Amino acid sequence: MQNRHRYLFVRVLEACNADCFMCEFALSRDSYRFSLEDFAELLPDAVANGVGYVRFTGGEPLMHRDVVELVRLGTEHGMRMSIITNGMFLPRFVDRLADAGLAQVIVSLDGSSAATHDVYRRSPGMFDNGVEGLRRAKELGIIPRVNSVVGPHNFAQMPELQNVLTDIGVQQWELSAIKLDREIRYPSGQEVIEACEPIYTADPAAKLVPLGKRFYGDTPQEQRDFFEDSLPPRASEPLCLVTDDVIYLDGKNGRTFSCSCLPHKEGDEGPGGAPLHNDDGKVMLDSPVFRQHAELFKQQGPSMCSGCSATAAGYSDDLARMGTVPAWSY
Repeated sequence: MQNRHRYLFVRVLEACNADCFMCEFALSRDSYRFSLEDFAELLPDAVANGVGYVRFTGGEPLMHRDVVELVRLGTEHGMRMSIITNGMFLPRFVDRLADAGLAQVIVSLDGSSAATHDVYRRSPGMFDNGVEGLRRAKELGIIPRVNSVVGPHNFAQMPELQNVLTDIGVQQWELSAIKLDREIRYPSGQEVIEACEPIYTADPAAKLVPLGKRFYGDTPQEQRDFFEDSLPPRASEPLCLVTDDVIYLDGKNGRTFSCSCLPHKEGDEGPGGAPLHNDDGKVMLDSPVFRQHAELFKQQGPSMCSGCSATAAGYSDDLARMGTVPAWSY
C-alpha cells in the first residue's frame, strides 16, 4: 500500500433542508441515518486500510442528530474529520464540532452574495449563515473550504466570489462544473474563459486560487470537450490515481466506490461499486470486489468518466506529476 493516507467519504444521511435546483436530495426528508454503531463497526477496518481522512456528506450532515459525536468518534480513532454542509446550521454547530475535533469544514457557495446564492439554493439566509460559519471555523482552527458548482447561470460571479472568499480567509476552494442530465450550453466559451481565467492565474499570495483543474478544462482539447460536448475535465491518461486513495461509502445501500463522483452511476449489471459487507457480514472497505472495481476506473476512468470534478481530476494529475499531494487536496 502507498504511504499516503486514504480518504473515506461517508454519506451519513440523504435528508436535506435546502432546495437546490441541481441536486437530487433537494428538500429530501429521507429517514435513513448512518449511526454511531455503523461508524464504530467500520473504523478498525478503515484504520487497517490506511484511511487518515474522513469526510461526512449527505444530504445535509448537520441534520444528523449525532453528527457531533460521529466527528468525536472518528477523531478518537486518529482520523482527521471533515464535513461538507450547505452552511445553514453551521453557526449553531461549529463550536461543538470544533470541540469534537473537526479538522475541516466545507461550505457550498454558488453565488457571490445572498442575493444570488440564496436564489440558486432557494433557501433564504443560507449565504449569510455559511459565511458566518466559515469565519467562526477559521477562528477555531478548523480549515475553512468552499465548494462552488459553476454553470451558465453564475460563472460571471466567480471573480467576485473569489474576492469574498479571500476576505473571509477561506483556505481552499473547489470550482466544479454543474452536471445535469442534459447538455450544458454557454453563450460563449470565450466569454467564460475571459471571465474566469484570471481566477486561476491570480497570485496565490494575494488571492484564493481554486484547487484542481479549471472547471472548463486546462488544455484546448479539454475546453473543446467542455464547451462543445458538455464533458467536464477528467483525470489525464493513462491512469486515474484517485482510485488508489478514495473509498466512498453509501451506507444506506451498503455499497463502496473508489471515487466520490461514482455513487450515482448505475451499470448494466447492477448498482456498481462493491458491497460493504462480505458474505459473513464483516465490514470490508477494501475487498477483492472493491479492488476490481477500483482497478477498472483506474485504467478506464480517463477515457470513460463523464462526471468528474475539477478537484478529483487535478488530484490525479498532480499525483502523477509530483508523486505526492498536500493534505486535503481532494
